Amino acid sequence: MISHKKIFLILLTLIILGGAVVYYLNSNSDERRNTPPAQNAGESGGVDPKNATYRIEGKSVTLVNGLSVTPVASGSAAMVTTRYFGNEVKHDFDGDGRIDTAFILTQTTGGSGTFYYLVAALYEPEGYVGSEAFLIGDRIAPQITSMLDDPATPEVIVVNFATRKPGESFSASPSVDQSLWLKLDPKTRQFGQVEKDFEGEADPDQLTLGLKTWNWVRTTYNDGRVVTPKRDTFTLTLKADKIFSAKTDCNGVGGEYAVSGNKITFTKMMSTLMFCEGSQEQDYSKMLGEVESYKFTSKGELVFGLKTDTGNMMFR
Repeated sequence: MISHKKIFLILLTLIILGGAVVYYLNSNSDERRNTPPAQNAGESGGVDPKNATYRIEGKSVTLVNGLSVTPVASGSAAMVTTRYFGNEVKHDFDGDGRIDTAFILTQTTGGSGTFYYLVAALYEPEGYVGSEAFLIGDRIAPQITSMLDDPATPEVIVVNFATRKPGESFSASPSVDQSLWLKLDPKTRQFGQVEKDFEGEADPDQLTLGLKTWNWVRTTYNDGRVVTPKRDTFTLTLKADKIFSAKTDCNGVGGEYAVSGNKITFTKMMSTLMFCEGSQEQDYSKMLGEVESYKFTSKGELVFGLKTDTGNMMFR
């Protein structure tokens, strides 16, 4: 016959085991509640935009240090190479107080084409979650990518690039300037194209360097750096006698410029000698010294291309 002591020990053991089971189930339930749902585009959070997952043409592509190389098909020697290109834009696209990133990446699929896409990496609590990619074009020449500075059309990304004339061979260098206005839907993580308001837009063919005094807006480098004036005092005036003058946040700058086609250079630059703490004058003068080309946009902007295609300097 079982003693009262053994019965007590058996009941105590069952109570302990039962409590452990309840704790385990509750813990798993809490974990499931706290696990974020699957994402619409990138399925998991990356540690940064160059190490996150994006959706390109219906397929998930995970970048590792800005690169993904996978076979075109199982057993194929041909590779799909997806690579971080740059032209980053920092902005809070979903309004959650965290700064997200949009940028351009390229993809080759074993053929002769190089396809350029715009993607966004949303900074979520679980990490960076990638968007659906938006195709910009094949073998284009990306230029400035920026947020549209117009309160009437907020949250719009402007992708400027050069492409070819209709019917022109891909062997020809891109020479036709175009721009895309795109807006990200944070819920679906997809880009939609925004129709431009053409009212009041400029005809680039009618714009000239001496049209007015230009105001420096920003300089965007291909490595993602963006330099903007701390004060709205930086100007540039290009005179018909190939003399230019500029105002900075400290001194006046002047010199000569030469134009050949769409090529332009600034030389013999001199400035007055006042010292100003924290001035951006030296940076501004250095940028002008690196200018090698120019163009006008349909928004009436003057854009200088920097040497070796390292970036662009924009004026309005």
